Amino acid sequence: MSENRKLAAILAADVVGYSRLAGADEDLTLARLRTLRSDLIDPTISVHHGRVVKRTGDGALVEFRSVVDAVRCAIEVQNGMVERNDGVPQDRRIEFRIGIHLGDVVEESDGDLMGDGVNIASRLEGVAAAGAICLSEDAYRQVKARLDLSVSDLGSTQLKNIAEPIRVYSLQVGSAGTKLAVPPETATSQPAKAAASKLSIAVLPFANMSGDAEQDYFADGISEDIITALSKLSQLFVIARNSSFTFKGKNVHVQEVGTKLGVRHVLEGSVRKSGNRVRITAQLIDATTGGHLWAERFDRDLTDIFAVQDDVTQQIVGALAVNLTEGDRQRLAPGQTRHPEAYDCFLRGRELWHRLTKQTNSDARDLLQRAVELDPNFASAHAFLALTHGLDYLNRWSALPQRSIEQAEEAATLAVARDDSDPVAHWSLSLVNLYSRQHDGAISEAERAIVLNPNFAEGQVSLGEALVYSGRSEEALAYFDRARVLNPYFPDVVLHFQAWALFQLGRYEEAVELLLQRVSRNPVTDVSRALLAACYGHLGRFEEARATWQEVLRVNPDYSLEYRRKVLPFKNPADFELVIEGLRKAGVVQ
Repeated sequence: MSENRKLAAILAADVVGYSRLAGADEDLTLARLRTLRSDLIDPTISVHHGRVVKRTGDGALVEFRSVVDAVRCAIEVQNGMVERNDGVPQDRRIEFRIGIHLGDVVEESDGDLMGDGVNIASRLEGVAAAGAICLSEDAYRQVKARLDLSVSDLGSTQLKNIAEPIRVYSLQVGSAGTKLAVPPETATSQPAKAAASKLSIAVLPFANMSGDAEQDYFADGISEDIITALSKLSQLFVIARNSSFTFKGKNVHVQEVGTKLGVRHVLEGSVRKSGNRVRITAQLIDATTGGHLWAERFDRDLTDIFAVQDDVTQQIVGALAVNLTEGDRQRLAPGQTRHPEAYDCFLRGRELWHRLTKQTNSDARDLLQRAVELDPNFASAHAFLALTHGLDYLNRWSALPQRSIEQAEEAATLAVARDDSDPVAHWSLSLVNLYSRQHDGAISEAERAIVLNPNFAEGQVSLGEALVYSGRSEEALAYFDRARVLNPYFPDVVLHFQAWALFQLGRYEEAVELLLQRVSRNPVTDVSRALLAACYGHLGRFEEARATWQEVLRVNPDYSLEYRRKVLPFKNPADFELVIEGLRKAGVVQ
């Protein structure tokens, strides 16, 4: 038999104590069940657009098009049973217990459903009390903003034969007045009236459902490209990749994500890649209420992956009721390659580059080189290729550092030439210009990247960095602050650049505070310890300066002030000499 995977709302129900009731009077029990099915259960399922997948003697498995429909149906059935059991002795009552889950299922050619989505719904039914409805966390998220009845959080529950614990919520239905509230203005209409500051979103890393951990790069890449696309809209406040990805693999509540990242909306989803096919599911959630704004599933060939990304982005924008200008539409236009293998190499290379080690940087360069060979017009691949050469230069990972910076400049220049509207291309050229001591070019390229992508946290940091090295530290601080807002879980190197700016302004105490934070977050940093020692020297805290300098040499015995003087692109060499002066005051250097 053929099969079809899909996302579905599944309701599982059975009769509490059916064996006892049937043992006492089987014919009467069966007759009452038949009457309940014809008079209450089946009509209610039909009204709420459900499909009975199978009956299990005293129970049923039902598929709904949405969790809202499933819960409305369940509440109506349970309220109906309250009325029908009125005046019936307790030991003769027919009472249902119901479980509802939103999950992935396999639909066979005969209409039967299988898979975890079905299994979890059935296990939820098993833990429900008589007359109650148990929802999985995935299902509860869809309806909690509309519930007008008492909800009990049963916490993380280990369900039989389900590998991971599931958070369970129980709805106790006790009267005919209980209902699923439908406000006159639904959650989907709210963003249109929201203040511009509330049009904020975090895109969580999509779950890899491929059953192969090595496919994580693909799911992560899809998420990152959606972040990049949304970030180009000035009407949206979009949290940076680094912060969104801190939640990867964690079981967190959407409200928690919204609170920690300071956003109104959260996008989450999953990716299943199999052969030449890919399935992407995505759902947009209001983080303040948990209300479900939009959800969709896309089943496509890998050659259509770019169209899927465009579709997801456009539908999110529509759900948020963002009014697009012509410039916005041009910025959202696809700018990536349409070559599947080149794109795959790019995703692998970009993911490896983010790890910032010598070996992963080398591996990333090989993949990105292959990507541009497959598609010479792939601007973002050229840009990240430039960044790999730049890392080699900065970290002395290359035997020929000057050649590395030349290769970085070649690749970054080519990236901008291939696509002048790609913010990543301008970002990479800004960094290359800076370390080639083309300060004005570095500043203008970073500014161009931010114009193209107002939410580009890395662009904000690069502009701040270029301003620091250009001796404009007061201006730089504002861009670092903006980067930290866009990226609440900002990389620790931002602390270092902020400290540099404060150091140049003579605000040594403030610089010390930031550098101590950086050392705490990155215990192996040598550059921040060196700057910290210089700060202590200027403050007259000589013992701390000497102790810190010893830590510099402990974590990196090859640390060289002369190499730092050579590689750090200060427009005014006296700015670096301020570090030497602080170290001399402490007697660390001659």
